[in-house]
Amino acid sequence: MGSLIGFDIYYIILVVPTILLSLWAQYKVKSTFNKYSQVRSKNGISGAQAAQLLLQTNNISNVTVESVAGSLTDHYDPGNHKLRLSQPVYGQTTIAAVGVAAHETGHAIQHARGYGPLGLRSTLVPVANIGSSIGPWLAIAGLAMSFDFLLNIGIILFAGAVAFYLITLPVEFNASSRALAILAQNNVLDAEELRGVKKVLSAAAMTYVASALTAVMSLIRFILLSRRRR
Repeated sequence: MGSLIGFDIYYIILVVPTILLSLWAQYKVKSTFNKYSQVRSKNGISGAQAAQLLLQTNNISNVTVESVAGSLTDHYDPGNHKLRLSQPVYGQTTIAAVGVAAHETGHAIQHARGYGPLGLRSTLVPVANIGSSIGPWLAIAGLAMSFDFLLNIGIILFAGAVAFYLITLPVEFNASSRALAILAQNNVLDAEELRGVKKVLSAAAMTYVASALTAVMSLIRFILLSRRRR
């Protein structure tokens, strides 16, 4: 019973606040995106056109821009050199569309320039997938069965997933800073429009920060539970 109470206390103190932050961040990014999806770019440039312009400006000719189903499903696929923009971004001429497209193009530019953290993140993808899906369950099973070896394996695997979340932060922030700089340098948007793009990208960045915090606090929780057992 004491172990269970400790388990609950660590979860409430460390993890629950970050989950609440994640929920707020998800609400914020959706509401901000929706707000600036109603604001048209003054020059009428679409998300796909902005992406193509930024690629051309950086002399990147091996990346294909294509539409993908869904909303906020935008991503850059470094393995296939494809920049996939969601339907609300690809053909729309809004501040939100241009901002999101520019951010994803920032990842393509990172790839072309050999940006180290992006390569490291790509390397950690299989580790993160295994660590996030199996690690916590092994740790919980180790706690339930008082099997320290299983608990430690779970913690190690989950630590790999946490490393992925942490390396994602500089990758995402750098992509946004590249996007804003290029949009400004090429006069794609004016100062007022750029402020809108910055708000969209800042809201999106908060989701990554919240996810990283949740992962870190969950890992700390498992480590504290492990030490408590000893």
